[in-house]
Amino acid sequence: MIELEGLTKRYGEKVAVNNLTFTVRPGIVTGFLGPNGAGKSTTMRMILGLDHPTAGDVRIDGTHYHRLKNPLTYIGALLEAKGVHPGRSAYNHLLCLAQSNGIPPRRVHEVLDAVGLTAVARKKAKGFSLGMGQRLGIAAALLGDPRILMFDEPVNGLDPEGIHWIRTLMKSLAAQGRTVFVSSHLMSEMALTADHLVVIGQGRLLADTSMADFIERNSRSYVRVRSPQRERLLDVLHGGGMTAAESGDGALEVDGSTAEAIGELAARHQLTLHELSPQQASLEEAFMQLTAESVEYHAHTGAGTPAPPQQQWGASWTKG
Repeated sequence: MIELEGLTKRYGEKVAVNNLTFTVRPGIVTGFLGPNGAGKSTTMRMILGLDHPTAGDVRIDGTHYHRLKNPLTYIGALLEAKGVHPGRSAYNHLLCLAQSNGIPPRRVHEVLDAVGLTAVARKKAKGFSLGMGQRLGIAAALLGDPRILMFDEPVNGLDPEGIHWIRTLMKSLAAQGRTVFVSSHLMSEMALTADHLVVIGQGRLLADTSMADFIERNSRSYVRVRSPQRERLLDVLHGGGMTAAESGDGALEVDGSTAEAIGELAARHQLTLHELSPQQASLEEAFMQLTAESVEYHAHTGAGTPAPPQQQWGASWTKG
């Protein structure tokens, strides 16, 4: 378990993390989200004792990180995959970590095999691709067989097979009762992986809730209905006390009702339906809605510049 209480970090006049209080619990994958500059990396560094808080407290299973004996056996972390001496082999890098934390050498072979690097174990890290570096960083996090794991952008540089592997790994670790805390900019991947979300913006806590509740609270849900008897359908819906709006493509969008209720109402009036589909925003849309006022860096399209197809992480695209 990771516990933060009033955690604050200032750099001069800049407040990077502002009075954060939340708990990362075992048995589930907790996603850590926020726009660029929100304070995610600073928070994770303070959890590991790499940065010292200006105020507040953070504990690993009730203990400060610097008081942990053989910390890799308590918490494993991937924060920077390139934090490896380029002239050292993957095996020797992990062996050094194992020896400094009282971990038996056989564990090095086990984690190299687990992440698929056995064939290149004796190769120097400077020749590794980004994806191979990520796998080595994950191997280091797993080395001490810890009860708590923390990953910052774990799928960077991984191919589709690797992304599926790390997703499955995180879910299996949580299913074993471990604490799994993961930060990622990939909304689609987070939606498939996380059970719970902690969202921050400008260093402040914006949400600490389940994935389902987060999307429900920060997005609009409605039902799309399409019928060849459109005008009659509109009358029937209004008569049933339902609010319907035109979607622009011939369908109607009905708020405040369910697909089942609309279908039963249409059946009673012998209306033909060509579409009846509940719609809910994606995690990305819900995230953008919640953090719209917390984005630090804004990009603007100038005259003659094509607008990007959609808002990207860390930037709010508006016409200039």
